[in-house]
Amino acid sequence: MTGNFPFKATLLGTGCPVVSPRRYGAGTLIECAGKCFLVDIGSGVTQRLVQAGCSGAQIDALLLTHLHSDHLIDLYQFIVSSWHQNRDRPQVIYGPPGTQSFVDAQMQAWKAERHLRIEFEKRSSTSAFDIDVIEFEDSREVMSEGDARISAVRVEHPPVEPAFGYAFEALGKKLVLSGDTRPCDALVDAAVQADVLVHEVFAHSHDDRSLVGGTRTSQTMSAVASYHTTADEVGRIARDARVKCLVLSHIVPPDANEKDLIAAVRRHYSGPVIVGEDLMSFDLLTGHFNQHQVHFSI
Repeated sequence: MTGNFPFKATLLGTGCPVVSPRRYGAGTLIECAGKCFLVDIGSGVTQRLVQAGCSGAQIDALLLTHLHSDHLIDLYQFIVSSWHQNRDRPQVIYGPPGTQSFVDAQMQAWKAERHLRIEFEKRSSTSAFDIDVIEFEDSREVMSEGDARISAVRVEHPPVEPAFGYAFEALGKKLVLSGDTRPCDALVDAAVQADVLVHEVFAHSHDDRSLVGGTRTSQTMSAVASYHTTADEVGRIARDARVKCLVLSHIVPPDANEKDLIAAVRRHYSGPVIVGEDLMSFDLLTGHFNQHQVHFSI
């Protein structure tokens, strides 16, 4: 039953592969139907999870959008820290084909160190190191319990295929996370009348000459733009899906001008627009947004 449980999302990391002390790697905590779900496990997400008042021991399932490093580089840190946090059950990980191989490689890489810890530290359980992986290639229902449902939505992020967004539905409310994608009809369909759409955003046009330099060639900018979604395009998606609130996340680059992002979205979408920040949370049942104050230094 879901009636007495919260339906809440917390942005753990709103950044991208570019290192930023303000915006950590991709990760979102979802509390739904009395369970805790983690979508992606990018750089620093394990620390942000604790800052959000949760831990790896409490996560019921990790849902991966795709196998890009900025979405899963903290995976082993998540696994071993959950053991430190007294997790006494196996990990459950959903993801695209290749997830099992990636998990196996991570566990093998740290096998000797892990066994040394286990033998020396004498903890009561090693269940946190048991991993159940569920792979899927196309859109599907991930979980259904009472009136709560989680669905994977296949999106477009070539050449990384498949890639997924996720839709969470409970108590008449709907939250949709885009994952990494270019504009995609399947995501628009999944997000129709969503209470909150959390969408990735590529902040500049691929032909912005001021950004070309160093390793950022014009060819690089064009390639990156081709599998992400510009702020202008996000506005069209939010409009076409008639979403009630739009939250921008996975911001590329992490220091993008927020006023420019909102102005571009506003060309097409007139509803509420929020530029996401790490540890921002929102309650789907009350509509309340809360921004934690995170202090950082360089």
